Amino acid sequence: MQDIIKRDEYLKRLIDRRENGLIKVITGIRRCGKSFLLFRLFYDYLIESGVREEQIITIALDDDTFVKYRDPAELSKYIRGRIVNDDMYYILIDEVQYAIARDELKNAENIRLYNVLNGLMRLRNVDIYVTGSNSKMLTKDVLTTFRGRGDEIRVYPVSFKEYFVFAGGDKSDAYEEYALYGGMPLVFFKKSDVEKTNYLKSLFSEVYFKDIIERYNIELPDILEELTDDLCSSVGSLTNANKIKNTLQSVKNMQVSNTTIANYLNYLTESFMFSNAKRYNVKGKKYFEYPSKYYCVDIGLRNARLGFRQQEETHIMENIIYNELLCRGCSVDVGIVEIVEYSNGTKSKKQCEIDFVANRGTKKYYIQSALNVNDPSKLETELRPLRNTNDFFKKIIISKTSMKPWTDDEGILHLGLYEFLLNGNSLEL
Repeated sequence: MQDIIKRDEYLKRLIDRRENGLIKVITGIRRCGKSFLLFRLFYDYLIESGVREEQIITIALDDDTFVKYRDPAELSKYIRGRIVNDDMYYILIDEVQYAIARDELKNAENIRLYNVLNGLMRLRNVDIYVTGSNSKMLTKDVLTTFRGRGDEIRVYPVSFKEYFVFAGGDKSDAYEEYALYGGMPLVFFKKSDVEKTNYLKSLFSEVYFKDIIERYNIELPDILEELTDDLCSSVGSLTNANKIKNTLQSVKNMQVSNTTIANYLNYLTESFMFSNAKRYNVKGKKYFEYPSKYYCVDIGLRNARLGFRQQEETHIMENIIYNELLCRGCSVDVGIVEIVEYSNGTKSKKQCEIDFVANRGTKKYYIQSALNVNDPSKLETELRPLRNTNDFFKKIIISKTSMKPWTDDEGILHLGLYEFLLNGNSLEL
């Protein structure tokens, strides 16, 4: 086992963007490793490349010792005071959302923090990197307020490949551990199952829920928690605000409006706890407004939230594959293929689902996640929608095996799960 968890791909993305004239915005759920990436891995890289310590200005806004710099004016004064010559200065600011006042969120054009950063960017000898744990305050506003000067790097919890490089051992044993406890970095350093479980559970109560409740003035925290439980329980299942509302009313006897549920769903995705995969009509080339699917950003968080009671291997594998596709820079939808059938002279239409339609640049991949395809009828179920897309984009079935990749007579690639997760180029095989 190594001493540190390497995040080589993310570090490379930072290095490639060094001194590119843009504000590097590193986003992702809290505790996923953004601070370690910036303050340890990237900091060490700068030092090793010849940058002096006094040229690197580090500010952790979630640290009590930096509370005064949550005021953008104080932050600007401090940074400018550290720039004393014409050398290049690297400004590293952690959890930048702490410097955004709540009443400023309604108008991104007037957010003082962004004005401070834009002002600093006018200096020729600064290179700015900030991290943040909320997309509403960062990703969306970057496009307007930074006026094209923001460059987002999304960081996810540790992937299975990163975990396997760190932990070593047998691939199947490593996967079972990962499928149980996920990829939140600090969980790897907990010595017992009890410590791992308690840590993951505490992230919800002590970090995520507190952040959301404070940031959005949540009036119904019980509903937020129940909604989180429902999403964790139903990863990979179609749902929408109305369905969740009906479930809460009938099962939990909780009265809540569709609007409240929809708002809370947005808060959970904006905080990077869940991702939303919309349904996409493959032949009609259009999106369905609802229902859609939600996946948890980390399978260990999902399992811990449910008390490790719902270990449906199929859904867990599907969630892990979905997260891996996001890590590789894909946008991911749920594919819907309409198939016309004839029986006794009668025409009928049937909608079949493709687990993932992954888009990366100009490339598109249709991907089915199947625990196993040993049963011919199960294999046929997985193959059928792939055969009926009526296009030539790559089609892939991922099953939980250690088999070598192979392509069948219809051009469909069959991948083993470990090959897919450990080979970053597996989609191109």
